Amino acid sequence: MTLDDIAARIDRKLKEKPFEGSLKFDCGEGGVIVLADGGASRVDRDTDCTLKISEENLVKLLSGNLNPMTALVTGKIKLQGNAAVAMKLSKLIG
Repeated sequence: MTLDDIAARIDRKLKEKPFEGSLKFDCGEGGVIVLADGGASRVDRDTDCTLKISEENLVKLLSGNLNPMTALVTGKIKLQGNAAVAMKLSKLIG
């Protein structure tokens, strides 16, 4: 699954379940996915919260195969910014 596929999937979910705040999945050289203004985009911008994560772990996270808290503790996800925004992500992926 490519980041474009993931962004399109998240964008569809955001139409059903709005997400307050802005959040960026930073997958390094692979690019970013930004959740903001009611949609998901591949265009980089400043956000309330940034999650640095590999593409592989992002797929696992969104499919429910990676526990977010465990991933934070083990360093598979690195959080920068407002952690409260990251906590809202569970409504989207849960």
